Amino acid sequence: MVDYNLINSLGVSEDDLKKQLAEALGDGFNQETIGEVIKTKTGHQVGAILIGRIVDVVGNDVVVEVGLKSEGTVPLNEFDDPAAVISGQEIEVCLEGVESESGLVELSKRKADRIRGWERILKNNKEGDIVSGMVTRKIKGGLLVDIGVPAFLPASQVDIRRPGDIGEFIGQSVEAKILKIDNERRNIVVSRRKLIEEKRSEAKAKVLVEIQEGQMRKGVVKNIADFGAFVDLGGIDGLLHITDMSWGRIGHPSELLKIDQDVECVVLTVDRAKEKIALGLKQKTASPWEQVEQKFPIGSKIKGTVVNIMTYGAFVKLDEGLEGLVHISEMSWTRRINHPSEIVKPADVVEVVVLEIDKDKQEISLGMKQAEVNPWTVVKEKYPPGTVITGTVRNMTNFGAFVEIEEGIDGLLHVSDLSWTRKIGHPSELLKKGQQLQCVVLSVDEEKMRVALGLKQLVEDPWLQQIPEHYMPGQIVQGKVTKITNFGVFVELEDELEGLLHVSELSDQKVENPKDVVKVADVLEVKILRVDTEDRKIGLSLKRAQWAAEEGAGAGEQPVKRRGGLEGNDGLLGELGDNIIQTIRSRDETEKTKPKDGEQDQQEPKADGQ
Repeated sequence: MVDYNLINSLGVSEDDLKKQLAEALGDGFNQETIGEVIKTKTGHQVGAILIGRIVDVVGNDVVVEVGLKSEGTVPLNEFDDPAAVISGQEIEVCLEGVESESGLVELSKRKADRIRGWERILKNNKEGDIVSGMVTRKIKGGLLVDIGVPAFLPASQVDIRRPGDIGEFIGQSVEAKILKIDNERRNIVVSRRKLIEEKRSEAKAKVLVEIQEGQMRKGVVKNIADFGAFVDLGGIDGLLHITDMSWGRIGHPSELLKIDQDVECVVLTVDRAKEKIALGLKQKTASPWEQVEQKFPIGSKIKGTVVNIMTYGAFVKLDEGLEGLVHISEMSWTRRINHPSEIVKPADVVEVVVLEIDKDKQEISLGMKQAEVNPWTVVKEKYPPGTVITGTVRNMTNFGAFVEIEEGIDGLLHVSDLSWTRKIGHPSELLKKGQQLQCVVLSVDEEKMRVALGLKQLVEDPWLQQIPEHYMPGQIVQGKVTKITNFGVFVELEDELEGLLHVSELSDQKVENPKDVVKVADVLEVKILRVDTEDRKIGLSLKRAQWAAEEGAGAGEQPVKRRGGLEGNDGLLGELGDNIIQTIRSRDETEKTKPKDGEQDQQEPKADGQ
């Protein structure tokens, strides 16, 4: 009987098998021809098996005497070894017919062999038996295996893992299990895969009983994937993950292994319920991390090879299985690095210092700059506060300008340190990129690697002596209106020096809008109310200057007047404006106006530039 459960387990339909067998075996080996009963003139039935004797070999035909009135011929290619055909040899042939013209009997040795082979198969074998035979050729859907008769081996039944080319089995002797014998169609289907699976199942059960964690097991690499390799342990596969192949860096398992390679692995874990086994190769040797602290103590200077570069740093190989990370911030004391590739490239040999080791996380922090002398250790000694340096404006931002003091050492010239009297909105108002200028070192922070510079400190603060000496309360001075706000008017007394004319000091009458009284560029005579050196403000009054003028006119006197310009200091602030840079210090000054007793009861609001 046909074991249909066995056939169904293969996933191949019976119709497909029949169709493939018909294509494989041809028209000469089927129900319609074999067993056909047609009587010839000799009285023998077509399809009968006769005993014949080889008479001679003529060309590609073998003449055979079968005891009939005439001799028969058999094609020479139907013999397994044509060279071994000799006269007098007895063979079995199948009677196929009589040619009417020549009178020769048509015989077939191949068909007789098939019939005898089929009879032996039916007599000696049944479905489920194991047979062996030679793979003769590749056909559509699989292979033909000669087990005495041609048997069909479907491609899906060749192996557990379907090979890339089943044609590689041609000429090989294989063992297979009979899946189906169709007596009517005289078809046989065999499976090599089924036999292998049964053998592996027995071997798997044995392995699962014997295998233990920590054992050394030999196996054969059967498959390689991106994440690892599958190793056949003799009935069951174990997974050798890429992370367990080497203590060092591996890009792909194929760098270490190849298909059908014999390997010896350590059994890491065994899950008998799920029939899963984890294997390891690197565990055959001690972990290099066990002695890492003794071999590479913190602070030690060593040489390594760059093996990988990322945006955040470079990985350096220190020893087999040991790599450390040089973060981008640890590559140079002075260079501004956007990407590690600006400093190193793969395969470079670099000198590094061990900064930190984390054995639990298996991480080593390395530094390249620490292998060199830190230039900031001598900056404080080389440029103490008060030192006048000459530098180049390298870059500008809203808060100041960076000045290169020497290669890799920049100082910050803050906007607040550009001018004593002028309010600077952006360094570009006074400086240009690439400009050389002199600055004063204000402070050096070695830990934060910062140098604060000043430009205005090149000259004495005019608010300490010059301005108080030349602008005193009660004086009548002349100035030009530069800016009008809702709280008052700014009056330029000289270059980069302004005073505030509060709205309450514009007129005897209440003023809602200062623009009703003055306009920008007007030249006014105003009275100095106060000079506040602490807040760096000068308070002015238009109405009081007018009162003084009226009183002086009534008395026949001329009012005291001063025009802009500090004696001995003309144009100083404008000259400094050509030499400006950033400073590291950031100031946030709160500007206030303070009323003086007897001069003004109303407090003046803050004003830009004061």
